[in-house]
Amino acid sequence: MDIRKAFLDFFESKGHKIYPSAPLVPDDPTLLFTNAGMVPFKSIFTGEIPAPNPPRAASSQTCIRAGGKHNDLENVGYTNRHHTFFEMLGNFSFGDYFKEDAIAYAWEFVTQVLELPVEKLWVTVHESDDEAEELWKKHIAADRIMRFGDKDNFWQMGDTGPCGPCSEIFYDQGEEHFNSPEDKMGGDGDRFLEIWNLVFMQYERDAEGTLHLLPKPSIDTGMGLERVTAIKEGKISNYDTSLFMPLIHEVEKLCQKPYVYEEGASYRVIADHIRAVTFLLAQGVNFDKEGRGYVLRRILRRAVRHGYLLGIKEPFMYKLVDTLGAIMGEQYPYIVEKAETIKEQIRMEEERFFKTIASGLELFEKELANTKDIFSGEVAFKLYDTYGFPLDLTQDMLREKGIEVDIDGFDALMKAQRERAKAAWKGSGDAAVEGDFKALLEKFGQNQFVGYETTRTEAKVLALLDSHFKSVDKLDAGEEGWVFLDKTPFYAESGGQCGDIGKLGDVADVLDTKKFFDLNLSLIKLHKPLSVGENVEAEVDESRFEIAKHHSATHLLHSALKQILGEHVNQAGSLVEANRLRFDFSHPKALSSEEVEKIENFVNEVVAGGLPVQTDVMGVDEAKAKGAMALFGEKYGDEVRVVSMGDVSMELCGGTHVNNSSAIGAFFITKESGVSAGVRRIEAVAGRSAVELAKSFRSTVVEVSHEVKNKDPLLGIKRLKDEIASLKNELKALAQSSKKELSFEKIGDVEVAVDVVEAGDIKQMIDDIKNRKASVAVMLFQKKGDKVLLAAGVKNAPVKAGAWIKEVAPVLGGGGGGRDDFAQAGGKDASKLQDAIALAKKYVQEQLQG
Repeated sequence: MDIRKAFLDFFESKGHKIYPSAPLVPDDPTLLFTNAGMVPFKSIFTGEIPAPNPPRAASSQTCIRAGGKHNDLENVGYTNRHHTFFEMLGNFSFGDYFKEDAIAYAWEFVTQVLELPVEKLWVTVHESDDEAEELWKKHIAADRIMRFGDKDNFWQMGDTGPCGPCSEIFYDQGEEHFNSPEDKMGGDGDRFLEIWNLVFMQYERDAEGTLHLLPKPSIDTGMGLERVTAIKEGKISNYDTSLFMPLIHEVEKLCQKPYVYEEGASYRVIADHIRAVTFLLAQGVNFDKEGRGYVLRRILRRAVRHGYLLGIKEPFMYKLVDTLGAIMGEQYPYIVEKAETIKEQIRMEEERFFKTIASGLELFEKELANTKDIFSGEVAFKLYDTYGFPLDLTQDMLREKGIEVDIDGFDALMKAQRERAKAAWKGSGDAAVEGDFKALLEKFGQNQFVGYETTRTEAKVLALLDSHFKSVDKLDAGEEGWVFLDKTPFYAESGGQCGDIGKLGDVADVLDTKKFFDLNLSLIKLHKPLSVGENVEAEVDESRFEIAKHHSATHLLHSALKQILGEHVNQAGSLVEANRLRFDFSHPKALSSEEVEKIENFVNEVVAGGLPVQTDVMGVDEAKAKGAMALFGEKYGDEVRVVSMGDVSMELCGGTHVNNSSAIGAFFITKESGVSAGVRRIEAVAGRSAVELAKSFRSTVVEVSHEVKNKDPLLGIKRLKDEIASLKNELKALAQSSKKELSFEKIGDVEVAVDVVEAGDIKQMIDDIKNRKASVAVMLFQKKGDKVLLAAGVKNAPVKAGAWIKEVAPVLGGGGGGRDDFAQAGGKDASKLQDAIALAKKYVQEQLQG
């Protein structure tokens, strides 16, 4: 039985609109992940926006509970029904039907569609809810209805806001399976399994805690798909169902050990975690050091650690992705479409973690050497926190040694870490926005965006909001606020494209444009007072055209990446501004310089080809059938805009674009880098920014030519490189010559040296020698290409340096002279160096011995 389809079909027959599962990353800055079926409808329940038409909905919502307030991670695998990833079936009424219909629908679905036996069903209501009990008596015996207090049967969204009693349907799994004292209705045992919770939102709790009846109470229900599947398949554990067993069988093959339920927690952890990891990666969450990406990393690493417990010592999680696709791919085709990319991301993250495991084992062995009976709880926690070792892995490694872990010490550190984690999660980082949006929607509905057709229009000010989004009748000169126009040419930030700026005549500057609950609002800075009801000339800044160039270039870049790198490339994020673009995409490794050049050339060829850019409006299914690329998480209506550039690119896109690819002008990639495992980033410029970059290149070439004193900078650089090489050789020779010890011969009381040095300042060398010696006569020669330098120095000796130089220099084809204590000369014929050395030695001997 396809329970998911049966549920949605049933409620569609009851007039409910069926909503697709919303992204796991919610449009809610207070939540880490979508953790319940009602999350996508939260703004309706809180009254921030009006109820939709029809005012009743149903969905099968994918949920994650693995971080923040709702964190089931450590329980997963050790109980029958805890999961990090699960699906919640829910039906919702927004001020439409209430308790009577909600109870009747639930009973009809459970007994007639699911065909669960009535004798197995029990119901609970809030102890104060006489109405609900009386309504239930129409369907089930009174002795099967039980009352409980706030702890079990009262639901509230927060300390204030919508809340109300709830009613739960339980299924008796049988006393033959459960017979502990807690296996009773209201007990903590597992015999009576809650399958459906019906929340009756009938109150509003104020800041003082007082409950006020809502004028239009609502319904929010939730039923776990995994639990109902277990019941229908006659299984006690969710993990024994067709949703998990194919995955567990694959794990059996990987570890080559049979699965036994009692010892099978690690199998269940892996089967659960691959679901969460795959769906998060498929929806664009990437491995990271913080936030959602860190939770994703922890989930994967926990699964890998449990694989390690099963003896799997190499990456394996990525091998389960195809099996999951076979189970859930029909309902969620994107996990199949992105399977190769997902597998590569998982494999790379696994490889990284296995290196960490090796480091952890070193710490373990080091501590083990210092352990007698009790293994340090602090080290066990460090193994868990830093190296990703679960406590049970550490305990398993110690078991054969007969050693236990200091559990109290470990638990104390774990508790402290959980408190830090809870305090650290402050939401997504976006500011929560509250304001008078509901009133605008109810009074005016969505305003008209005319920015595709024009960048200037006459418009009427329907509403003004102050900086806190509260409605005001007037904004004065110097103030900032938000304007709501009946029709607007200003594009609101979405799809990676920044919001438009511009002006309202001479009244105000438009600083930004954003969407709030589908209302297009522009942030303005007033030059003159502005009141509701006035007409203004709304004009988009010329930067819009540059934004359009970058957005169209982004589409071409996406196509280039797929064509050159492969079809595995998927967009993982983008930013489009007037002076740059940024594009994140799935790819396992850094791009080579050749690949970057090919991608750049591909885009510029299309730009030069002058392809017309065509925009068509069609149904979303028709667009996908034509091959238009759609991005997960983007909100597409029943009709979508399809932007095409010849047969090169076709994407669903609500952004603004050029009319012809030639308008992009030019395209340059400025940077390629990594974002996370398996995700790369390209930064680039187009249009005027590309021209400015090209001009900067030219300026740089001119500047380099000037610096190297050559009109051809490459020749100038080559000359400098040759000079540098020559200087390096001289330095090397100098270093060698500085180590060279001159050989001195003593003639009488005078020390004499005549020698050749390769490099260095021979005058300085001679001065140093004279400072060290009491009586000395020295002559040094140094070759400089075909020429020779020579110098002589004398101290307390009957030799005159100047005469000595004049005697020797002519042999080298040169001349020179100097003082009696120092003289130097230059010669032009290096080939006569040995003759000059011989003459110098002969001359000094004659002078000293004569």
